[in-house]
Amino acid sequence: MLSGSPVSANASPEALLERFQAASPRQRRSLLKPLQERAQQLRPLILDHLAGLDATGDDWAAGALIQLLLAGDGPEATEFLQRYPEGWLATTSASGIAYGPLQSHLARQQFEQADRLTSALLRELAGPGAVARGYVYYSEVPAMAAADLDTLDRLWVCYSRGRFGFSVQGRLLQACNGRWDQLWPRLAWKEGGRWTRYPGSFQWSIEAPEGHMPLVNQLRGVRLMDALLQHPALQQRINGATP
Repeated sequence: MLSGSPVSANASPEALLERFQAASPRQRRSLLKPLQERAQQLRPLILDHLAGLDATGDDWAAGALIQLLLAGDGPEATEFLQRYPEGWLATTSASGIAYGPLQSHLARQQFEQADRLTSALLRELAGPGAVARGYVYYSEVPAMAAADLDTLDRLWVCYSRGRFGFSVQGRLLQACNGRWDQLWPRLAWKEGGRWTRYPGSFQWSIEAPEGHMPLVNQLRGVRLMDALLQHPALQQRINGATP
């Protein structure tokens, strides 16, 4: 727990950056506005700061700083893309999948594109049959590579301030005592008994309700999402530390 006076406009950019990194998730969220207000001062510092962080986790402070950096579209963003052409977050795949395109969409807050690509990647993980038919059977989920589901979830968590991802949805389901009918409105996937119309009525922004993305099609029932959330790789993350 951090103590002391609130961050002010007089704090050095270095101090603000370090305070943001060391803060609890709740405190970080209160620091997002000061970060935005001083983005021009912070951008030259972010690259060196990222070099000292763990790229194998899912710490969303790093993702938020990368999004701040890329939003400037200046020389610092160009240098970042040259240094990390496949993205800063380290990703692994047991299926030969390159996650650079997904990481690029998420880092630029292109959430609709990221959601569509995630669906395509899940079909690829499920196998040629799922790719050919255009959707995944729940029975195909257990054989999905743990490393890849872990990577998908880490990417969403890292670049959403800890608000999106399968593990986030799993924790929300637990908070609803396993009641799917209570989960759907909480994710804003259903309102007034009607499914939210895809894609126009979905909220493709960082301000969307917690757990809003990635989308898992529920028109065929809950079996697919249940199978995903019960996968050992995601169970481990759901029951781990809350972002």
